[in-house]
Amino acid sequence: MAIILDGKKLSNKILNNLKAEIKKKRLKLKLAVILIGDNKISQIYIREKKNACLKIGIGFELFRFPLDISQSDLRKEIVKIVKNPENSGVVIQLPLPKHFNSQEILNLIPPEKDIDVLSGKSSSFSIISPVVKAISELLKEYKISLKNKNIVVVGKGKLVGQPLILWLEKEKANFSVIDQKTKDISIFTKKADIIISGTGKPNLITGNTIKEGAIVIDAGTSSESGRTIGDVDFESVSKKAKYITLVRGGVGPMTVACLLKNLVKLNS
Repeated sequence: MAIILDGKKLSNKILNNLKAEIKKKRLKLKLAVILIGDNKISQIYIREKKNACLKIGIGFELFRFPLDISQSDLRKEIVKIVKNPENSGVVIQLPLPKHFNSQEILNLIPPEKDIDVLSGKSSSFSIISPVVKAISELLKEYKISLKNKNIVVVGKGKLVGQPLILWLEKEKANFSVIDQKTKDISIFTKKADIIISGTGKPNLITGNTIKEGAIVIDAGTSSESGRTIGDVDFESVSKKAKYITLVRGGVGPMTVACLLKNLVKLNS
């Protein structure tokens, strides 16, 4: 049976350290989260962000807008939120509805408030993507090195795949990227020492598609019959993998903790 990469435990450690730092430095911080529509998975993540903020003494406000808001009206609202000095960090909850130009919207957040590191202006800033930080901290905690590992990234999305690709390139890691255009993903995943999946496709990775002793990191979520499901079929994969993350309690809480770590860092 696989060893669980316990993101919940490590995230609590990070949050407790942040709480002490906020208190010591007497920081007055507030996170503003912008949600368009009513995506169920987005609402779960927002709730987790809010709870983490309350736990460590950071203010929180959710700004909700209807699905049918126009891009120009949304721009005006985001500019107002960003310009408010009370909002120390601003997050636009992804995914945005398809009729929006996502990057144009994300670029409205200035680097000093872009704790998600998704604006085109923020690539050279002093913080890194919370998802990347979450995964790197989990690997570090369990003493898992990227060196001499065959790594497969599943998905090229804005939140997980793209930031991971940049990070792995910087680390000079040996990796390949597969997505929906890949006809048979198992050709790649069966050879992988480390699989990181962030597609949001339920149970895409199964025990039959990995090799014995693989390290499997599930960074994708979707909703089915009111349940949160990952990219990884935990039951079958955990029988073959050496290490595995949980759907809830893995990358998710770590990403929230690392997001707030970015918020503190940019305002210290």
